Amino acid sequence: MTDANDANGELPKHGLKGPEPNERPHPEGRRNSQGIRIDPEVEAEPDTQRAVISALVENDPGVLSRVSGLVSRRQFNIESLTVGPTTVDGHSRITMVVEEPAPGIDQIEKQLSKLKPVISVGELDDDAVRAELVLLKVRGDEPDKVHAITEMYEGKTLDAGPRTITVQLTGNEQKIDDAIDAFRQFGIIEIARTGQTALARGDQATVPGEKPATSGEPTTPTNYDD
Repeated sequence: MTDANDANGELPKHGLKGPEPNERPHPEGRRNSQGIRIDPEVEAEPDTQRAVISALVENDPGVLSRVSGLVSRRQFNIESLTVGPTTVDGHSRITMVVEEPAPGIDQIEKQLSKLKPVISVGELDDDAVRAELVLLKVRGDEPDKVHAITEMYEGKTLDAGPRTITVQLTGNEQKIDDAIDAFRQFGIIEIARTGQTALARGDQATVPGEKPATSGEPTTPTNYDD
């Protein structure tokens, strides 16, 4: 309800004059993950990039959930995550593929390095050796053609029945994607992908402080910072 003094051009009793709510300017721009509004002309969103992060960890109970939980709590996008033993008893290697702006990738490395079970962590170079495994179950109406595609992509038939055929494929991401596209013609019933695992090329250490093996002996990282 409009105050009488306000209608006469004087200040209203309840406070300063101002425009009606529908006449007030509304802020523009998106909000970041902390809820802070960012002017799009002042700060543009950084371009995202895919990165492969490798971490050596101790085999403590719950270490995998701690690593994945830390990353997810900070709303970073994990594309895939694999874990397996290394040449050192009691240690495992976690390989994580993320898609984030460069500052986000740096934050992931810094935050992971603070976890006590994490021995060392680092981002792999673009020329790292990468591979993944996929299991495909397709319809078995054309077994000869399925077998031909499997051989073309250096795969292996794991199970063959009158209605379905299950094959195993390994290789880099592009090879796996191409193979999946080729198998679509038969009708893919189920699919399971491990996600990428990776090692640095040549004698380069995969993570900082990891001593490459030179004589077949198990190796131990050199930086055991608490």
